[in-house]
Amino acid sequence: MKYRISENDGKPAYLQLYAQIRNDVVSGAYPFGAKLPSKRLLAEETGVSVITVEHSYGLLCEEGYVEPRERSGYFVIYRQDDFISRGSDFGAVFPYKDISAAHSLPLLFPFSVIAKTMRKVLSDYGERIFERSPNKGCLQLRQALCKYIKRSTGISVSAAAIIVGAGAEYLYGLVVQLLGKGVYAIEKPSYKKIRQVYEAHGAACDLLELHQDGISSAALQSSDATVLHVTPFNSFPSHITASASKRREYLRWARERNGYIVEDNYDSELTVSTKNEETLFSLDGERVVYLNTFSRTVAPSVRVGYMVLPESKLNEFEEKLGFYSCTVPVFEQLVLAELINGGEFERHINRVRREKRKLLK
Repeated sequence: MKYRISENDGKPAYLQLYAQIRNDVVSGAYPFGAKLPSKRLLAEETGVSVITVEHSYGLLCEEGYVEPRERSGYFVIYRQDDFISRGSDFGAVFPYKDISAAHSLPLLFPFSVIAKTMRKVLSDYGERIFERSPNKGCLQLRQALCKYIKRSTGISVSAAAIIVGAGAEYLYGLVVQLLGKGVYAIEKPSYKKIRQVYEAHGAACDLLELHQDGISSAALQSSDATVLHVTPFNSFPSHITASASKRREYLRWARERNGYIVEDNYDSELTVSTKNEETLFSLDGERVVYLNTFSRTVAPSVRVGYMVLPESKLNEFEEKLGFYSCTVPVFEQLVLAELINGGEFERHINRVRREKRKLLK
């Protein structure tokens, strides 16, 4: 085996091993149905503990690349070309008995932290909070987001690719104005305002049935859409998470049609996994518009969202939509930037994820 763990990599050993095995699965070195090396063998050859290997395999299982079989080991379930859904039994999509309790867990960003951060911003910036925001959003927040999404998702972009706006619905409106009024494919069921906003802007919507691993392959191929709006992680209200195979099917669909995917990542940070969910944008940043908000991670009253555009769409955005003023007050943007830069935002997310894991044990 070729797996190597480097002390100079900067990443924990289990993440290094996870990434190397995942790459081999995706490339076909381990085809569908292949058995992975035993935990003990892999531990001996890489010089790590069996627990470290188990942790790596656990992440691969959570993301749908492999599955454990009792007394047999771990087997690849990722498919490169065959995307026939494994079924449509909606009652079978929930991997945990108590998942409803985990999803209803109060997020409760500490009020004392927010109040302290607000006071700091007022002290540091003074009357500058009354200044007009740049059209795409304050540079401080967009730069903080660049660093944060690089750490958390592997998405590497410049601040110029990030647009800040007053919540997801506002950003949906910008998306349809940027990508055009054609046919938009959306998940069925899905958050109803997605369809409402697109149709209000003149687009037609094609509702595609969800199966237990994502949108039905047959429905996807028969659709006339050129834009696909998906929530790959924990889609609302079904709580379905697209498998690793399905995510790559979405990307191939977009490439074949010269189309785009709108990746609505509203809940991905609050996964129970010990690593963040793999994003479509990190797999193919030229075919994906990435959206996220702070409504789940900070508070519902924080009507602030952001989207990340492909490099190829930046000039077009400036030409078509660059005239729009930013819809978020400077003060709120600076508070969020301070929460991210100071580490409080990620500490809160990690705390909520730990609490969710306790509920699901």
